[in-house]
Order: sequence, then structure tokens, then C-alpha cells
Amino acid sequence: MQRSISNKSPVVTFLYVLAFLVYTALSGVYLFLPPLLAVLFVLFAKALNNQDALYIFLIAFCLVIFEAENGYVLFSTIIYFSIIYRYIIPKILQNSSCNTCIKIITVLLVYIGFFLFNSILSNVFLLPMPSISYYILYYIVIEFLIVSIL
Repeated sequence: MQRSISNKSPVVTFLYVLAFLVYTALSGVYLFLPPLLAVLFVLFAKALNNQDALYIFLIAFCLVIFEAENGYVLFSTIIYFSIIYRYIIPKILQNSSCNTCIKIITVLLVYIGFFLFNSILSNVFLLPMPSISYYILYYIVIEFLIVSIL
């Protein structure tokens, strides 16, 4: 079984995952680098729309790495992303036709909603309450610009 020279998609995807691992380590040290949570949600939604199991697995792996780096509950991002992809985003798409509005709502929903989701998890499972800082506003603006490009 030979590999086609023109079909290098999985190889490039693995390189992106390796680049994300390096970026996550750097974003833990340098606070001006956003954690790319909204970008991961957009890629997660695109992978679910295309029903591509390899991409879903790789994005789930990146989300688990994100959780481990930031000290969140295991699989909390995957559960939260699945909930908003299934129940909230279709309502937003149904009620709005403005692409820019949808993208900014998505980025806000990912960051603010994930904080609220973690607050609920911490209350239910008696974990320490998550904290939020002013860097979130910076991350929302930067990731809105990145999501607008995607």
C-alpha cells in the first residue's frame, strides 16, 4: 500500500498538532500568547461537519493537552464544545445571517461560556472555583481576528 504524493493531508495535520504542542508550552510561559480555545472550537466544528474521525481525534487530543496545561477537568472542553455545537450554535446560525456577528458571538460563547461551565463543574464536584483575568478580553479580540481569517 503506497501513499499518494499529492495526498499529504494527515502528515501536515500531525505537523500542526506538533506546532500546537510547542505553542501551548509557550503560551503557558508568555501570557500575551492566546490559548487558541476559540480556534480549536472552530476546527472542532468543521471536523464534526465533515465527519472526519482523524481530525476529531487530533483536535480532541489538542483539547486534552490544553486542559492539562491550564488545570481544567479532563474532557471538560470536549463536553462543552459538544454541547454548544449541538444545541447553541444551530440556534445562532438560524437567527442571524451576519457572519461577523456569528464569529464574535462564537468567540464570546467559547470563552465566557467555558468559564461559566467550569464554574458549574466546580460547584457540582466541589472543586476550586476557576478564576478569570483581564487577559480574557485580549484573548477574545486576538482570537476573533484569527477566527475571522479561518
